[in-house]
Amino acid sequence: MDSQQSNRTDLSPAQNEIMEIVWERGEVSASEVMQILAQTRTVARNTVRTLLERMELKGWLTHREAGRTYLYAATQPRRQTIGQKVQEIVETICGGSAETLVNALLDYRGLNADELKRIRQLLDEAQATKTKKGKS
Repeated sequence: MDSQQSNRTDLSPAQNEIMEIVWERGEVSASEVMQILAQTRTVARNTVRTLLERMELKGWLTHREAGRTYLYAATQPRRQTIGQKVQEIVETICGGSAETLVNALLDYRGLNADELKRIRQLLDEAQATKTKKGKS
């Protein structure tokens, strides 16, 4: 795990929601975030700005200036962040066992038919990749 990830503080639920917007859009202004959030609830522009600034301080975001507007972007892609969190969970909670994590997922959340089909495909692809590497 890189030092930037290990030094990052977890996000609040509101910050997680904003992070999803940033990952989806790539780069956003406080105004854009506010407009997206306003579709489901009332939120003040200053609140959004404060959340974005705190997320940047926590190491989740970076910004660049475009005139008088700050445009925020993620410091790393969503997939990488998820991978690091899963690795952390496997190592700290599951005793290093990916099987324990999968069992917990199946026991406590379950999978619908589409998820199960896609996971089977991913496992088949991983097995095929491993077999190809073994033959090289």
